[in-house]
Amino acid sequence: MRRVLIVVVALIGALGIVGAVALAASPQDPAAPQAAPPPAGPQVSYQPPVRSAGGAGTDTFSAAATANPAQPVSVRTAGGTLDGVSLTDPDGDAVDGALSPDRTTWTSSGDLDFATTYTWHGRAVAPDGTATPVQGTVATLKPVHTVRGTLNIGDDRTVGIAAPIEIQFDRHVEDRAAIEKVLKVTTSKQVEGAWGWLPDENGGSRVHWRPKEYWPSGTKVTVDAPLKGVDYGGGSYGAEDLSTSFTIGRAQIVKADARSFRMIVIRDGKQVADYPASYGLADDPNRNTRSGIHVVTEKFTDKRMVSAQYGYDVVEKWAVRMSNNGEFIHANPVSAAAQGTANVTHGCVNLSIENAKAYYDTVLYGDPVEVTGTPVQLSARDGDLWDWTLSWEKWKGLSALS
Repeated sequence: MRRVLIVVVALIGALGIVGAVALAASPQDPAAPQAAPPPAGPQVSYQPPVRSAGGAGTDTFSAAATANPAQPVSVRTAGGTLDGVSLTDPDGDAVDGALSPDRTTWTSSGDLDFATTYTWHGRAVAPDGTATPVQGTVATLKPVHTVRGTLNIGDDRTVGIAAPIEIQFDRHVEDRAAIEKVLKVTTSKQVEGAWGWLPDENGGSRVHWRPKEYWPSGTKVTVDAPLKGVDYGGGSYGAEDLSTSFTIGRAQIVKADARSFRMIVIRDGKQVADYPASYGLADDPNRNTRSGIHVVTEKFTDKRMVSAQYGYDVVEKWAVRMSNNGEFIHANPVSAAAQGTANVTHGCVNLSIENAKAYYDTVLYGDPVEVTGTPVQLSARDGDLWDWTLSWEKWKGLSALS
């Protein structure tokens, strides 16, 4: 009997072990060994984050996922390399871009448009062949307004030594400091200068860059204004980048002393002309030629001049505009007897036809005309280019960064 009991106990013990083993292998036991998960594909990240590639809620996304066209967009993978990556616009046209040397990052280099949705394509591939799709969309911001700017000096022009650089904006801009921070002027000769904001005119803002002194003759100048996507404030953004490269020409200065009844032309430090002239009638403040540094802006072989106040409507030859208040240097045979002896004009500088043509032929945009000897000073009321009427310290005070 004792032997039977021993066998039974041994059997029960053996069955208990088997049961314990079976229980340990039960799928309900969280400690039990699990089958290995399938290999995961490479991780993919986007800058800025993308919309989901599909499913509910794909029509909206956070503001943080909106791209600024001024900045590149990119996709990056960890644990693999990128293959066949592209970014396309709604028409299916690909945006320019390139892979990094290690093929883990693709970054756009082409222009992006405002208020446009772009779509990612391609995949990230791990060394073992597993892949993760590159997909989803990214949208660019939609400004309340896009503001365009225009540079006053075009590429490859040659201009005078008093020429300011001007960017005229077609709308008012609020954050002038943000704009000024990205503007850059590069010169081949050492030139000190500064940006200054002038009062808005015709609904648009404008900023000028003026050297402290006249430009050195022969200076090569490059202006870079990467304004696309810059936040101008009030929901307005820069519409496009601007740039130009130009050259400062010979140093020509007109010395126009109304008391002398002469107009002298100095070129590269030497006097090259001395013309008899007549200036504005001194006893009528409205007819005074304004004293101060004027800047030549344009010239005409024939210019119609009209004044309802003084009752004339005439066409004058060889007219060189030196301010936007109606002041020109031009030929006027009617005042020929006064030229060199008296000031009788309505504010312009009158020369003979021969002398006016000779001066006209030498003129560049940006040449200074230094008028002296009259009782009324040139000021902001007299047109666009009154930059040189201010001292250097006052000019620097017009900077949004001062």
